[in-house]
Amino acid sequence: MSHIKTPTDSLTIMNEIVLPNDTNTLNNLMGGRLLHWMDIASAIAAQKHSNSIVVTAAVDSVSFKEPIKLGDVVNIKAWVTRSFKTSMEVFIEVWAENIPRGEKIKCNDAYYTFVALDSRNRPVNVPALEPQTPEEVEKFDGALRRRQLRLVLAGKIKPEDAHELKNLFMK
Repeated sequence: MSHIKTPTDSLTIMNEIVLPNDTNTLNNLMGGRLLHWMDIASAIAAQKHSNSIVVTAAVDSVSFKEPIKLGDVVNIKAWVTRSFKTSMEVFIEVWAENIPRGEKIKCNDAYYTFVALDSRNRPVNVPALEPQTPEEVEKFDGALRRRQLRLVLAGKIKPEDAHELKNLFMK
């Protein structure tokens, strides 16, 4: 395992233009295409953090807040918010930009979880992450609760063992 990294070390910015083949009958970007692009950008961020091949383990709370139109440029920003033993949580923001009109709106955000693998497809340890800014600290602190919720929903831990989640409700 290498040195401690910061969220900036994994920062990935990806841009795509919405072409006719990317759209539905309303000339909006198809949701599946956006999820594909988000998976690529977040996987790159996880690979930068872990220096390993990664696989998607979970995708959380994807909602489509605003349509992305034909001709818009999609800006995807992804970075690791926290690392665990062999997994990493990545936060993704999606913005749609209409360059001729000079408009840019936030359309989506989500959390993806990745597991780092070695050459034999076995999980490997990933570097620790040290947040630097107040936003990074907030996302880092919330990552343990989000992880516990994922594990409870997947049936991998019992709700009574999700101590960080319980602390939200028990004061």
